[in-house]
Amino acid sequence: MTVTVVDEPVLAALHATDEVPATVLPISLSAGLGYRTLLRVVVPVDAGDVLEVSGRARVTNDTSPGYTVGVGYHLWMYDADNGQGSSGTWTRISSWCGDNVTRDRHHMPLLVDTVYTVPAGWPSGHRMVVVLRGDAMSTKADGQTLTVDQGYGQLTVRRYTPRAEVV
Repeated sequence: MTVTVVDEPVLAALHATDEVPATVLPISLSAGLGYRTLLRVVVPVDAGDVLEVSGRARVTNDTSPGYTVGVGYHLWMYDADNGQGSSGTWTRISSWCGDNVTRDRHHMPLLVDTVYTVPAGWPSGHRMVVVLRGDAMSTKADGQTLTVDQGYGQLTVRRYTPRAEVV
């Protein structure tokens, strides 16, 4: 029996969550100081797998007096089984995304998606944690926060693997 790998991947698994662990995004003076995990999914993967990832969340600006807050959000990953967990190396897997939420706009949806190929050197048997992270910043930062709205988030990871055909 010969097994031939065809370039067309097939959906191997679907992983999703709507559990939003963060309740607030602290407003910092500059980007990158207050990252919070908005959603996370642990996915068993193999080198060469293709992940189709989509994430959505929502934040609310209730600052008083109301001022504009920049919100950055992105998809990241890290190795769940490297012995370091979230203290290990994080890799951004989506483009940088961001927008401003004003007091008048009030609610801001955070929508992001990407396609990511698991690197060839990924350790066999290690799971990947895929994370939607958010950060808030303003030159008027004064210790306030944006609310991370519960019930509006979802992170979905579709894992595709090469299809094997028996010839």
